Amino acid sequence: MIPTNPRRRRRRLAVACLIAVSAAVGCSSSSGSGWPRQADTSTRPATPSQDAHAKAVPGKPEQDPAERAAAEARAAVEAEAARAEAERVARTAREAAARKWGLATPPLAAPAPPVTKPVLVDNGQHVIVRPGLPPVVRRVPTTDKVVFLTIDDGAEKDPDFSRMLRELNVPVSAFVSDYLARTDYGYFRDLEAHGVAINNHTLNHKDLRKLGGDALQREVCGQQDSLEKQIGVRPKLFRPPYGEYTAEALSIARSCGVTAVPLWNEEAFPDRIEYRYGDHKLQSGDIILTHFRGTDTWKGTMADMLRRVLREVTDQGFALARLEDYL
Repeated sequence: MIPTNPRRRRRRLAVACLIAVSAAVGCSSSSGSGWPRQADTSTRPATPSQDAHAKAVPGKPEQDPAERAAAEARAAVEAEAARAEAERVARTAREAAARKWGLATPPLAAPAPPVTKPVLVDNGQHVIVRPGLPPVVRRVPTTDKVVFLTIDDGAEKDPDFSRMLRELNVPVSAFVSDYLARTDYGYFRDLEAHGVAINNHTLNHKDLRKLGGDALQREVCGQQDSLEKQIGVRPKLFRPPYGEYTAEALSIARSCGVTAVPLWNEEAFPDRIEYRYGDHKLQSGDIILTHFRGTDTWKGTMADMLRRVLREVTDQGFALARLEDYL
């Protein structure tokens, strides 16, 4: 056997190693195994799948603008349909309530309250403004087709009347005297909870023209304190008994938080409406007076009175609105 030349053997071994390395590199570039791959510095375009991956929002696929617009349009149509259905249901309920309480048609709905309450300027007749005193108002200055129903004293606490107000959604304002309301302030708390504003009509319904400072303070500010305790409100509106007052009475009312003194142009009863003026017509902003009374003094109930008012107001094209939204 001829001995192999060591130098030649080393050359063959080196060549074999180079061949093996080349084969391994080729495998790694095709199969991805074993060796790190050199970065691709070519400028060929990315595939569609690569583009989508690059633009995707983490956790939420991007919506096509046309699809988004279509979804928004569908949502708007659905919202309008829901609004129309709610309006239809409410109208049906109002019509049913009107029939229940003996009305041919539901009362007209008042417009949205004014963003800013009307400015009260003295005109010597419907609005009286004196420096340092709360204004006295018989007709609120507004062009809205609204009038206001106000109810005085608190003697009659008729549950049917309370239900009628709620079911017909009629806004009214109460002016309560403590000596009559104290037998059941719960009735007036319930009215207040359902949207009836409870205001001040003195403790004992005395003629304020006949009272001095201390007595006026007790009657007016004492009822402010009583209503705050019993109802949880300290009213801004005050109506003097019989519609009679003095500058001193108004000044004391102002000192305990009163900002306006509403009187009235019409008075309502179960069988009639009495008008201050001979045309027997309501005017925008008129204030209507009535009372918490029953069949012991009236020819009917409080529900009869409200029916009379709603028919008259609706027939003349007016809605009842909430006085406190305007004064």
